[in-house]
Amino acid sequence: MARLTLALDVMGGDFGPRITIPAVISALVAYPKLAFLLFGDQCQIRPLLQALPSTSQQRIRLVHTAKTVADDLPFRQAMRQSKGSAMQLAIEAVVTGEAQGCVSGGNTGLLMALAKQHISLLPNIERPALTSLIPSLNGRSGIMLDLGANVEADSALLCQFAEMGNIFAQVMLDLVYPRLALLNIGTEEHKGNPAIRTAHQQLKQAQHLNYIGFMEGDKLLNNYADVIICDGFSGNIALKTLEGAAHNLLAFFKPPQPDSHLCRRFKRAVMRFIFQRYYRKLQRINPDKHNGATLLGLSSVVVKSHGSAGANAFFYAILHAIQQIENEIPAKISQGLNRL
Repeated sequence: MARLTLALDVMGGDFGPRITIPAVISALVAYPKLAFLLFGDQCQIRPLLQALPSTSQQRIRLVHTAKTVADDLPFRQAMRQSKGSAMQLAIEAVVTGEAQGCVSGGNTGLLMALAKQHISLLPNIERPALTSLIPSLNGRSGIMLDLGANVEADSALLCQFAEMGNIFAQVMLDLVYPRLALLNIGTEEHKGNPAIRTAHQQLKQAQHLNYIGFMEGDKLLNNYADVIICDGFSGNIALKTLEGAAHNLLAFFKPPQPDSHLCRRFKRAVMRFIFQRYYRKLQRINPDKHNGATLLGLSSVVVKSHGSAGANAFFYAILHAIQQIENEIPAKISQGLNRL
C-alpha cells in the first residue's frame, strides 16, 4: 500500500498539541503506512514527540508556525489573521498535493471558508455540508448532514445534501439503497418551513433515492434512516444535544473517585453492577468514536474535529479522514453526481 499523508492543524481545538500529538502517535502505531505533515509551534510540539522511536519520527514532517487564530474572533477578523496560520497551511498542503487530506479542530466557520477558498467544489455543488457518522442503539451507524456549515439551507441545497449523503452512505456504510429522511418538527405533510416542505416534494419525485419522508428528533438514535438531512442550525443543535446526553450517561458509569465519600462510592459501584448490560449498549453511542465531521462537497478530504475532543476522540477524527481517502469519497461523489 502506498504511503498516505495527512496534513494536521496541530494547534486547533481547545487543547492544541496536548491532545493532537498523542492522537498522532496512536495513529502512527495503528497505521504503518501513514505519514503526517504537522503545522504548529515547534516549541510546544517537539517535546511531545521525543519519546517516539526513530522509525515513527521519519514519518513526520513538522512545519513551524507560531501563528494561531482564536476561536472567539469575529469571522472577518479571523479571516484576516488566518494567513500563515496552522489551519491555512494544512489546507494549502492538500492543494499542493503534499497531503491527501486535512484534519483540524479549529474554528468551523474559518475552516469552511479557507477550504472553499483554496479547494475546489465538486460539480453541481453550491456549498459543502458538514457531515458525520452518528451512532444508533442497535450498533449501526447513520449519516447526518448538515451539522453547522450552513445555518440556512433552501430546498435546492437540501436536495444536494441528499444526493451527496446518499453516495456517502453507499460507500462508507456499504449500503445499496440507503434510507433518506428530512429532519423536521413533525411527520405531517404541512409541517416545517417552506424550504423543507419544497425539498420534501422534490425528493419524493427522485426515483433513484430511497426517500422515506420526514422524521422527528426522537428517532435520531433508532436507526430510523441511514441518511438524515437538515440545515446546519437544526443539525448542530441536534448533534450537540445527542452528544451531551451520551457523555452525561456514560459519566454516570465511570468508576468513583478514590477520594469520594465511601457511601457514594458504594452506591455507584452497585448501580454499575446492576446496569452493566445497559452500559455496554451505551458504549455504542460513545461520541468519541464518532468524532470527525467531513466538509462533504469538496474535491479533497477535509475533516473537522470537535474543539473539545480528547486524544482518543481526535484519533477517531484522523481515522475518519483515512477511511475517506482510502475509499476515494470525493471522486465517487463526483462520479455519482455526473451520472445523475
